[in-house]
Amino acid sequence: MKTSNLSPIKFADAARSVRHVFIRDLVLESYIGIYNHEKNAPQKIRVNVDLSVREDSRNLNDDIDNVVCYEKIANAIKTIVNSGHVHLVETLAENIAEMNLQDPRVSCVRVRVEKLEAIENTTSVGIEIERYRK
Repeated sequence: MKTSNLSPIKFADAARSVRHVFIRDLVLESYIGIYNHEKNAPQKIRVNVDLSVREDSRNLNDDIDNVVCYEKIANAIKTIVNSGHVHLVETLAENIAEMNLQDPRVSCVRVRVEKLEAIENTTSVGIEIERYRK
């Protein structure tokens, strides 16, 4: 059996002062797909996001403005999804990743986008990407 040389991303890491911010199972209606029936009616998608965030815990001061806020991220994802039809789940995932990497505190993002009703007899189909700050 071949083993991978890739090590999984460690999203939370005390030694590096890295915090893990995540959104789980955000289910939305989206106009997404290449087929005519997908262009004419919305379909359910599920979005999961993991962020590796560098933050200075000394300056938190129990203030929401000093952290990467998952509510703002969820709202931004909703805005992206509602901005119009996209052909590919890959495109949607890239747009979500790019939006998250605009925050300089985010060093890495993992995005999973799943179509929940695209293929009969499946729970979901989709993709997962990881992107790093350049």
